[in-house]
Amino acid sequence: MQGAIKSFVSHGSLIKTAVLQRVSVVNPVLRPLIFSRNESVSSARMEEHGFESTTISDILKDKGKSADGSWLWCTTDDTVYDAVKSMTQHNVGALVVVKPGEQKSVAGIITERDYLRKIIVQGRSSKSTKVGDIMTEENKLITVTPDTKVLRAMQLMTDNRIRHIPVINDRGMIGMVSIGDVVRAVVSEHREELNRLNAFIQGGY
Repeated sequence: MQGAIKSFVSHGSLIKTAVLQRVSVVNPVLRPLIFSRNESVSSARMEEHGFESTTISDILKDKGKSADGSWLWCTTDDTVYDAVKSMTQHNVGALVVVKPGEQKSVAGIITERDYLRKIIVQGRSSKSTKVGDIMTEENKLITVTPDTKVLRAMQLMTDNRIRHIPVINDRGMIGMVSIGDVVRAVVSEHREELNRLNAFIQGGY
């Protein structure tokens, strides 16, 4: 999965080049006409749309404020058992961890991987272990902002081998996105780009 995503990030721009090259392959004679007829309008619109322009903010808007995983949290004093139970109930793979009584103060993050590596593999009890004992602490978190480009977020997640990344602004944490959210956004963006290039080739702009 990680290797496939890395390859997608590295070579995604080749899609654009391949489609543009198809203009000369399909009809070399018409290519100058297509570009000269649409150059002024199409170039401006292509510039406006921008390739790989989707941001984390766009993902959060699509998820919605009430989407599962966007605002789920537990405290450092909760048991790991309760945290994993909450993840299972909401079908998510991670929870934001906050300090007791300080819901806006992020202390870290707990994931399924933390549970497997630090509870199951080590033979510890999830009912007697506190979340604060196994979470990834705030100072070790990899985060993004709403303005971070989706491809940049994907690169951070693959480079650091993480599947969830908190979204932070100047007021604190505002949500969390998963590798699934990011991949869906990138695939959607490439699909839209291909549609724009196809319209460009056919003189639709």
